[in-house]
Amino acid sequence: MARERRGALLELLQRPGNARCADCGAPDPDWASHTLGVFICLSCSGIHRNIPQVSKVKSVRLDTWEEAQVEFMASHGNDAARATYEAKVPSFYYRPTFSDCQLLREQWIRAKYERKEFIHPEKQEPYSAGYREGLLWKRGRDNGQFLSRKFVLTEREGALKYFNKNDAKEPKAVLKIEHLNATFQPAKVGHPHGLQITYLKDNSTRNLFVYHEDGKEMADWFNALRAARFHYLQVAFPGASDADLVPKLSRNYLKEGYMEKTGPKQTEGFRKRWFTMDDRRLMYFKDPLPVSPQDAFARGEVFIGSKEGGYRVLAQLPPGTQGPRWAHGITIVTPDRKFLFACETEAEQREWVAAFQGVMDRPMLPQEYAVEARFKHKP
Repeated sequence: MARERRGALLELLQRPGNARCADCGAPDPDWASHTLGVFICLSCSGIHRNIPQVSKVKSVRLDTWEEAQVEFMASHGNDAARATYEAKVPSFYYRPTFSDCQLLREQWIRAKYERKEFIHPEKQEPYSAGYREGLLWKRGRDNGQFLSRKFVLTEREGALKYFNKNDAKEPKAVLKIEHLNATFQPAKVGHPHGLQITYLKDNSTRNLFVYHEDGKEMADWFNALRAARFHYLQVAFPGASDADLVPKLSRNYLKEGYMEKTGPKQTEGFRKRWFTMDDRRLMYFKDPLPVSPQDAFARGEVFIGSKEGGYRVLAQLPPGTQGPRWAHGITIVTPDRKFLFACETEAEQREWVAAFQGVMDRPMLPQEYAVEARFKHKP
């Protein structure tokens, strides 16, 4: 009987909706919640174990299943669960994948099954209200210490502001929603809830690093920022569909890491820099986190256009290039000049080349031509 039940479960896994984890989309899930009726991956099963009042999990292949539990799984499944627990997910709400950090996946699972936010929309107020105020730990520019700062997000003003003192009348900085991006960076920030916020100041990219001890609070801030951008874009592009706008709300970096670079005349020595590829903007910093005020800004940026515009990437340096300590070179060819980089390992070289090539293979959008023009006119 046990073998028959396991065989029945394995057959259920072949149904199209069950072939990927119900929560993060990872392929070939082999765990299941027999109280929710969903098939999930090993990673998400660990999160489910932390909410035993809602979800109880078993291994499809290793644990013993009762007949009633198998029948429950057969009458439910991932598609049915999504229809119930994801019935009213706001368009702007970030749906994490298996490659996202623990915080986003955990809060997504808790929002669905524990808090039932997408069954009862009134529970979504913390990130849907259009205004949010609270304290976040922000990394200081001078000494690198995290200090408590008041942040205010206001859709009406189209801005995220932070204040050095709770009773301050004027904000220390105003970040326009129009140019804002947020991405979770727990390893870089050094906290499991670490969030990196980027914005433009004088057409240069600036970074803020923040976190909150409470995971739900930090996830709510993240989705509040996405909601604010969503509503801004709805006004800016009134004819666009939700599907068109959602990819523009926030974006993970395509690639980050150290490379060596030389100057525009290619006569300077190669210097080790931390590179961040944010869509078509390749930015470089002295270190992943700023250690002095000037390090908060990107030291330079390279625009990565499309192959139709004359952009190419080569997995090598021009013959006779001297100076790099690292042996695995990359040349980015633009209509105006060549940019030379070097990677420490061949694997890093392949990953960077693939990231550059992926962007170059995409046709340019109309608004990206304006960005390209600004880069060409930078001193």
